[in-house]
Amino acid sequence: MGAPGFDAAFYAGKRVLVAGGTGVIGIPTVGLLAAAGAEVTVVSVDPEAYAASVLPPQVTFRRMDLTELDRCLEATRGQDVVLNLVGIKGSTGIGETKVASYLVPMLRFQTNLMDAAFRNEVGRFLFVSSICGYPCSDQPKREETLWDGLPKQNDRIPGLAKRIGEVQGEAYLKEYGWDAVRIIRPSNVYGPHDDFNPATAQVIPALIRRCLDGENPLVVWGDGSALRDFVFSRDVAAWALDVTARGPACEPLNLGMGQGVSIRELAEAVVSVVDPTLTLAWDPTKPTGDPVRILSMEKTTALLGPLRRTPLVEGLRQTVAWYRQARASGKPPLERHHG
Repeated sequence: MGAPGFDAAFYAGKRVLVAGGTGVIGIPTVGLLAAAGAEVTVVSVDPEAYAASVLPPQVTFRRMDLTELDRCLEATRGQDVVLNLVGIKGSTGIGETKVASYLVPMLRFQTNLMDAAFRNEVGRFLFVSSICGYPCSDQPKREETLWDGLPKQNDRIPGLAKRIGEVQGEAYLKEYGWDAVRIIRPSNVYGPHDDFNPATAQVIPALIRRCLDGENPLVVWGDGSALRDFVFSRDVAAWALDVTARGPACEPLNLGMGQGVSIRELAEAVVSVVDPTLTLAWDPTKPTGDPVRILSMEKTTALLGPLRRTPLVEGLRQTVAWYRQARASGKPPLERHHG
């Protein structure tokens, strides 16, 4: 099963800026936009050689740091649509050990990019929030529950940064009537071009790499009972474009599978895809984050209609196949924080 459809006609001929277009969500998003006939510009801090290796040839790439307002004004000038897909990804520990390194540049970037888009009268702007903005709950997270409490999981500070971005869009709408902003809250995104750096990778790329590196037994943090909502990057890319084209202004929508997978089930699935001869071991002394983190997809489905979702095992197969090929080519994927 592939990614769901979206309103390609909305993007045909439009000038679209994709900030963070060389990341795990950005790369498939740019591919869909290029196929739809959009005039795409990608801005990223990644090297030009890397961008050339992952982006369609007709896409314009500009290596630029968008934490400064002047650069954001320059990048958004003349654009019809701006997609903010930048994110600083990381392992469970980033929420405690790298909070300033995340918070300060992220606030500068997301605030300045949206402000620049507003000043340049951009017609549509996508802000990518996150499941980490929700408070703890053992129930699927519905959009209206975001403000029922503070984010209490390990990535509390990144979650608060995302909340600020949502509020910024609402503030422009209330004061100036700028109705361009669309907001999505993805769950745990994975897929080709993910971050496989052992120091920063999230759970799926980290497990895949450790399996391919031959770690046996494969030791996983926690007891495997934590439930997560894993969603394939290509699905998120198409859904994000659909929300940008058809979604309501400043009304956040969840983007996930809408069902939980335990970390134990995930680890078993990764091993089955990569190397079934490996054995698993568990370290319950290590943190696992929230016991339950699942998104409710009721509101999104009601607004957009049925969404095709890539099953976890199929998504893992595609991700592993891509990573194997990247390693075998002698040109391993860029390992860094990315959008």
